Amino acid sequence: MVDFGELLQSQFLWYALAAGLLVAIISGPLGCFAVWRRMAYFGDTLAHSALLGVTLGFVFQIMPTLAVGITCCALALLLMYLQRRQKLAVDTLLGILSHSMLALGIVTVSFFQIKVDLLSLLLGDLLAVSSQDLVLMAIAASAILILLYFLWEQLLAFTLHEELASVEGVPVERLRIALMLMLAILIAIAMKVVGVLLITALLIIPAAAARKLSRTPERMAVLASMIGCLAVVLGLLASVLWNTPAGPSIVLAAAVFFLASQARPT
Repeated sequence: MVDFGELLQSQFLWYALAAGLLVAIISGPLGCFAVWRRMAYFGDTLAHSALLGVTLGFVFQIMPTLAVGITCCALALLLMYLQRRQKLAVDTLLGILSHSMLALGIVTVSFFQIKVDLLSLLLGDLLAVSSQDLVLMAIAASAILILLYFLWEQLLAFTLHEELASVEGVPVERLRIALMLMLAILIAIAMKVVGVLLITALLIIPAAAARKLSRTPERMAVLASMIGCLAVVLGLLASVLWNTPAGPSIVLAAAVFFLASQARPT
């Protein structure tokens, strides 16, 4: 029998809840842009670079979350460069980079003989979030929310009609870079919550669930954040009650919300 009184006094549980809610809040609006711009595969590509980031963190004695963030941002900029220089489709470039980064990460781990907990890396380790992790997440989440607040209208114009936005003087290339870097930072901090395999699911599923329930972009973004937060709470509760992995439990809770939203008549 679970002693909820004792659990409520557990610091690690409150850290886990705070970390999960932070990621869910910023996943809402960014997930909407990922859905609108069909960038789900981009999220997977960045997530596959996480192993390389963790390895570099160990080598250079940097916090793993910070190292993954730097690696994801570097990969996002590399993708932008290759898109301009190469005449390949975006999905082809993403496929090449995704598997190349994963292979490079595995080779690097083997070369430096670093012991990595692959299970927690793949599925997340939310209950092991430390105060240092939480502070870094809070800083990253605050920076993303501030950027979204100031760039929201321009990002919407850029998403709805890129060519028209460019003609009207919207800095399209800067917005593209800003959106990619925000997604890169989100994926870096979400790795601790749901792991490499499920990062894109947490990004996409709440936004997809909110899409059918919303008539405006702003409402969709807010609903996506709310659904993500509810999924975090229910996933953590399931993890405590039935001893299931926290990350997959959160994603399953989000999937239930998605199915419920699809049952709603149009």
